[in-house]
Amino acid sequence: MLGQSIKQNAIGLSLFAIVTAGIIAITQTLTAERIQDNIDTAKSKALFEILPEDTHDNVLLNDTVIITDPALIADEGEVEAFVARKDGEPLAVILPTIAPDGYTGKIYSIVGIFSDGRIAGVRVLQHRETPGLGDKVELKKSSWILNFNGKSLDNPSSQGWQVKKDGGEFDQFTGATITPRAVVKSVHAALEYFNENRDTLLAEKNDTATAEITD
Repeated sequence: MLGQSIKQNAIGLSLFAIVTAGIIAITQTLTAERIQDNIDTAKSKALFEILPEDTHDNVLLNDTVIITDPALIADEGEVEAFVARKDGEPLAVILPTIAPDGYTGKIYSIVGIFSDGRIAGVRVLQHRETPGLGDKVELKKSSWILNFNGKSLDNPSSQGWQVKKDGGEFDQFTGATITPRAVVKSVHAALEYFNENRDTLLAEKNDTATAEITD
């Protein structure tokens, strides 16, 4: 009887462990999907903040280029960039950027760049920076991110593409230098990437293309 009781308890514990593991796995999957949905929603909203729908006549979300370069997107593998066109001609591209060196982790942004190399706009999509300090990279927290508008690879000069504490032209935040430094660096990287891959990024759409920097 004792052996049978132990066996029944063992089976019960095993079933409990299986059910618990299943619940945890489902919860993690649903949470991951919810987080991704939130990121996608923020991305769509931010895309049209940078390039309003009346500025282009193609379906921006369907005109994509796959970015795989780790200098731009860290270790994410591949991420989509979006190309805006007017009457078939490329108007701008919105590049994903991932700063791996934020104060508390990665900072995910998008950088809109006109075909002539000027920045159309920058938006931070996701971060874990300190509330009240590093979160000022968000447009809803401050207008700091708008300082990139109209800038280009040579405006300011290479030295200027730093925060003022490092001798550059961009303000840091009181009590928070690491966050704006990381964002400035990632935006500059996007401009360099665009400069080196402009023809591929703005090529005539043939389905989804792949743009990679080759040394």
